[in-house]
Amino acid sequence: MARYQEEAEKVLEELETSAKTGLTATEVANRLERDGYNELKDKLKDPLWKLFLETFKDPMVIVLLAAALVQILLGEVVESLIIFAVLLLNSVISVVQTRKAEGSLDALKEMSAPLAKVIRNGEKLTIDARELVKGDIVLLDAGDFIPADGRVFESGSLKVDEGMLTGESEAVEKHVRAISDEVALGDRKNMVFSGALVVYGRGAFVVTETGGGTEIGKIAGLLESAEAKQTPLQQKIGEL
Repeated sequence: MARYQEEAEKVLEELETSAKTGLTATEVANRLERDGYNELKDKLKDPLWKLFLETFKDPMVIVLLAAALVQILLGEVVESLIIFAVLLLNSVISVVQTRKAEGSLDALKEMSAPLAKVIRNGEKLTIDARELVKGDIVLLDAGDFIPADGRVFESGSLKVDEGMLTGESEAVEKHVRAISDEVALGDRKNMVFSGALVVYGRGAFVVTETGGGTEIGKIAGLLESAEAKQTPLQQKIGEL
């Protein structure tokens, strides 16, 4: 069963934690070692010079370069310079667009909460959100960004803006009841998700997923694994 289909008490039991005392320092250290930090991993970016050279592998670009060289041999220097200028401009635009696309992952990271209010060893603490682990008890108030995915077990008129994940313009009111049916992400009203914003009320949840295992982490993973595909026109030009 998914976490939202289980009673909150059972989720707490399965994660070996307590709503009142939270985790101990030893348990936190062990889980950090097992699962890693609550953060999105950086993708290794190609240097600018490599991106620039990649643009000259296109068949059409190679043909134009050959045409420019022929123009030089024929003494038509002006025409060849125009071709070189167009190819250079094309390469610069391509590199800029690639860098902008890579910036989408950085934008997701900016949505992560920097701090989290937790209960550990029976004490209320404020820690770096990257140090959260599964089983941590997190407290929420209006204005807080949610630092990880979790199952809500306490809600005082808690309302959360999840538009960054679901596209919904209105905040969702959270409850603690289990949901028996299998439902879409936007209807999991007893769950909260990393990057969402608390707009009203207060509440508490137990962390069920961190880092790349969160919903926003899955999106980041898709962005990293996405491969550039040629358009039908590019494929036809290559065949030609």
